[in-house]
Amino acid sequence: MTTLLHPVFFPNVAHFVAMIKADGIVFEVCDNYQKQTYRNRTSIYGANGKIDLNVPVVYSQKNRQLYKDVQIFNTENWQSQHLKSLESAYRTSPFFEFYIDDLMPLFTSEAKTIMDYNFKCLELIFECLQLPFKYETTVSFELEPEGVIDARSLVNCRKEIPQSMIPYAQVFDDKHGFLSNLSILDLLFNEGPNTELYLQSQNLNL
Repeated sequence: MTTLLHPVFFPNVAHFVAMIKADGIVFEVCDNYQKQTYRNRTSIYGANGKIDLNVPVVYSQKNRQLYKDVQIFNTENWQSQHLKSLESAYRTSPFFEFYIDDLMPLFTSEAKTIMDYNFKCLELIFECLQLPFKYETTVSFELEPEGVIDARSLVNCRKEIPQSMIPYAQVFDDKHGFLSNLSILDLLFNEGPNTELYLQSQNLNL
């Protein structure tokens, strides 16, 4: 069945499980933007545990704004900071050097809106996985859509649904143990070509 999702920033493993197992993907592009979600946040595994990477956006809580219209606050040098965080966290991982050059355009070219940037992230990750990036987008917002698996709840990080995932080797797991459902980048840098098989083996809670 077709799965309905939000396009988010370097999606976590649960998002990718939903996409990999879907017969078709539809992205929600007609919703209002909400703060403190994975729309502009992803989590990686650093030397001191989980690290949140946030894309700064120009947004006011007072006025409702469509997600697709929210601009990135590019005055801050956030792309360089994110790249340094990734290098610190994953430079010793098995597949960091294998993929980082392909991902580098995401950290060197300016992005205007958070939604457009998230689609670029998704497209490049699918290229790394050597999978076709085929999807549709919504034409209107529906609170209770019919005929699809509604996985839009995966966007929430404050009320995140616990996911039971099979552990894989992580760079700092000897210090903090296995951290589940991090950014797809954590899985990609640690598992490389095995990423797709890992995603197919997982069960998803919605």
